[in-house]
This record gives sequence, C-alpha cells and structure tokens, in this order.
Amino acid sequence: MQPPLTSPFRIGDVEIDNLILLAALAGIGNWFVRLQARRHGAGLAVSEMVSSFGLHYRNERTLRELLRLHPDEHPVSVQLFGQDPDVMRSAAEIVAEAGADLIDINMGCPVKKVCKTGAGAALLSDPELAVRIATAAREGGGRPVTVKVRSGLRSGGREGFDLALRLAEEAGVAAIGFHPRSAATHHKGVPDYALARELVDRIEVPVIVSGGLDDAESARHAYRASGADAVMVARGSLGNPWIFEQLTGRRTAEPEREEVVAELLWIMDRGEEHLGADRAARYLRKFYPWYLERLDADKETTAAFQASENLEDARRLVGDLAPVAEATLIA
Repeated sequence: MQPPLTSPFRIGDVEIDNLILLAALAGIGNWFVRLQARRHGAGLAVSEMVSSFGLHYRNERTLRELLRLHPDEHPVSVQLFGQDPDVMRSAAEIVAEAGADLIDINMGCPVKKVCKTGAGAALLSDPELAVRIATAAREGGGRPVTVKVRSGLRSGGREGFDLALRLAEEAGVAAIGFHPRSAATHHKGVPDYALARELVDRIEVPVIVSGGLDDAESARHAYRASGADAVMVARGSLGNPWIFEQLTGRRTAEPEREEVVAELLWIMDRGEEHLGADRAARYLRKFYPWYLERLDADKETTAAFQASENLEDARRLVGDLAPVAEATLIA
C-alpha cells in the first residue's frame, strides 16, 4: 500500500511536507512560480534549469535572477545542467552557499541546444561521465543530490533506467526523478509507468515519477500505476497552482473566477518585482494565456493581452475581466 500523497517523506536529510513536487520548468520556474506552488500546497519546488557554467564563471544574470531564492519557499531544489564534472562541482558549491536545500541535475532534457553540448539527455549515452558529474555535485555542494532522467534515448530504450541504478549505487544520489518516456518523444506518447514501477522495485532511493501529469487525476493515476515514492507535476501546473490543493485534498472544485483573477494579478506583481516593469511586461506574455483560458477569454481579449506594451495596460485589461475590488486579493 502506498502512503497518501499528503504524507511527509525525506530526500537525504531534507524533510518534505508531502509527496507532491513542482518540476523544473525551463524559462518559467523562477522564485515566484516556485513560491506560488508552495503556497498552494506543493511539498517541494525545483528551479528552472541553471547552467553550471554560468554559475562557475559568475555570470551576473545567472547569479542575480536564476539563483534568486525566496525565504518562504524552502525547502527548495536548484536544478543544474552541464557536462563537465569540475564545473559541476564548482556550481554545486555556489548553489549550496546560496541556500539551496537540494541540488538536482538534469540528465533528461531532450532539447537540441542542451544535448549538443553533451548535457541533458545526451548524458544517457555516457553513463561513466554521468556518474562522475553526479558525484562531483554531491561532493561540491554537500547537499543531497537528485537526478532527473528519461527512460531512454529512443522509444523502447532503457539507458535512463540503467543509469538511474548506477547513479544510486555509485554516485550516492539521494533520489531519482524518472520521466518514463524517451528523449526522442519529448512530451508526446504515453508514459511507461510499468517501467517506472520496475525501477521502484530495483532501487533503494526514492523514485519521483513525472510525465503525463496534466491534471490532478492523471497525477493520482501516475502515482498508483508507477508505485513511485512521489509525483512531480510540470505542465499541469501552468496557470493552475490549484492542482496542488486538489492533490493535497484542500480543494475539490475548480477555482472561482475571482480566484483566477487574483492569482493573475499576484503573478503580475511578482513579475514586476523580479524583473522590473519593462522586462516583466514582455516576460509575462507567456503566462497570460494560461489564466485567460480559465477565464474563458475570447481570442480578441487574449490578443490584447499579448499586444500590451506595459503592465499598466495589462492590469487595465484584467480589470475588464473582473473588477479588482471584487477579486479575492492574495496577501
């Protein structure tokens, strides 16, 4: 019998409130997205991918924006990517000094620009190097290290499965994030939860299943079908932080219109806090459609948000959707 998703668990020496995690979201998972997930009930949130080289060479933007942590989001995991063990060791030390509770290494990203450097899913084809990288991160950071892997490089491949076993046995990683679809399929196809269950049976450290968790019910299904120790929600959380409330039992119904509006305004405020008004106005265009879809906005309204040149214009458009005075404002 698996424990309820509301049960606490540990990754290494880090206590986590429940078995529901926010996955690393490339280009999205900054501090306020993670804080949002934690506020709605996620037990742990993982940062967007951070370049180990950017940290090692002290890139100003990487340090200022991607490594920014909020005091209320702990425990928090920072995800690193890279293909050089010495650089990874250095980056892990910097991440630990910044206050990360855990360090995650991405060995599953299928994006070409990441793989062509030898990082991400490319490491599935070089398990010796992958083990050295994970070991270096553990030694450099002194924090529990987790690794995210795909099941294999192509459909039917098991390179990631085999690597996960070695990472636990040889590199001393504290948990495995397992996405049971091949790198070649990206986010298409049906996740092989039976393969995930096989990994759970073979490995001593916790297995956190991801892939195909588009809503609360599919996350529950993945948890049951895989026998995993925890679930990691990614795309299912976009514009839908309420999925964490649904999975923890804090909510059964979908959010009311006023709640969605209030959440969108909160995101806009935090985006401005993070990037300043000018950059946030451009950056938030990727967020608007997720919330507008929940508000049943028509194409013209969505286009108006995407064309807005500043946050003042965007906030006025929000006011047209539902009066701010009637919204349930978020502290």
